[in-house]
Amino acid sequence: MTSLAAPAASPPAVRRGGGKRLPFWDNARWASITLVVIGHGIQRLTTGSDHALELYIFIYAFHMPAFAIISGYFSKATPPGRRQMIKLVTDILIPYLLLQAVWSLVQYFAEGKNSGFNPAEPHWTLWFLVALAIFRVALPYLVLLRWPLFWSVVFSVGVGYLNSVDSTFALSRAIALLPFFLLGWHLRQWRILDRLRALRGRLWLYRAMAIAIFAIWASVVIVFIKPFRVFSLQDWFMYDESYSSLGQGEWWSGFVRLGVILLAVLLSFCFLALVPRRHTWFSSLGQATMYVYLLHSFILYPLRESGVLKGEHSDATWLVSMVLCCIGISIALSSPFIRRIFRPLIEPKPLWLFKKEEKTAVENEEVRPPQQGRGKAENRMSRVDPTGSRRDSDARSGD
Repeated sequence: MTSLAAPAASPPAVRRGGGKRLPFWDNARWASITLVVIGHGIQRLTTGSDHALELYIFIYAFHMPAFAIISGYFSKATPPGRRQMIKLVTDILIPYLLLQAVWSLVQYFAEGKNSGFNPAEPHWTLWFLVALAIFRVALPYLVLLRWPLFWSVVFSVGVGYLNSVDSTFALSRAIALLPFFLLGWHLRQWRILDRLRALRGRLWLYRAMAIAIFAIWASVVIVFIKPFRVFSLQDWFMYDESYSSLGQGEWWSGFVRLGVILLAVLLSFCFLALVPRRHTWFSSLGQATMYVYLLHSFILYPLRESGVLKGEHSDATWLVSMVLCCIGISIALSSPFIRRIFRPLIEPKPLWLFKKEEKTAVENEEVRPPQQGRGKAENRMSRVDPTGSRRDSDARSGD
């Protein structure tokens, strides 16, 4: 644990100005978000297939914690200025409200649900946008405490005993996942990337250890899949229900949550150890992870509701086919074509909402000089998405 009296300055991790962009983080983002798509894609298959449940538990043990760690790494713990507050509204709040409204309409026409527009109950994947907003607001206060990482773990374990804290505004999930976000911020303060560069010659050893740990975890899941199904272990990896709601309201349930957290940290580090450091074919795709995260559910939804993804489809062919399909969905949703079409929904810039001086400040920071053949709306693209992904000039000019 680290005691911090005040937030420390964060070292640059991606290109700013003339610095060199590190493809590692783009690779990590795209790999983690693809695991999210795969997890959602095979979820319905788990009811009738132990193999699907094995893969599901294997992935869910670390994929969202890893994404939270990455998001925390690029977060600032300094008190938010005017620009940061505006970005919280334009990058998180407004996309959330827009997509929440879209989901309400989809459910009304597809299922006949007339629950109305309820921003307090995030639809499907939208909970992470709310959690990011909570993380951003809470971080400057948490780092004023001694041992902030320790307290975040206490909050995460403790919230599971409270039935009154539920999925309203994704509060239960946000508090439960807070240690991973804060750990990501700490990793930047500890200059962990610099330390990894110093160990470049021994990187093969750490990757071998990561593969061994993943192999052990996979073996445990396969061997104990029957008791894991009875215990509903996959529900513990959701971090969104109280212990009593999970059927385990005993005093020792907090130790299960603590064990789940420690397992997720270990597997997240193994995942990051295996992520390529060099530029790969999917590095540029890692700059569009919010598009993948927020749009993939609209593709999977009709497949789930139509019965295509049913528990009866439990053979290995269905499972492998769905995994490959989810990878294809992730690639497609990362494309410049999709980003151009859905930018008004995922990255709206309603700067007209703000005072003239605030609008000018944000435009000067985020809007690049107009290029020939490009409209004003296309040039008004945020350089940084809510997870901290900074789009370089090459990627943006390719949109």
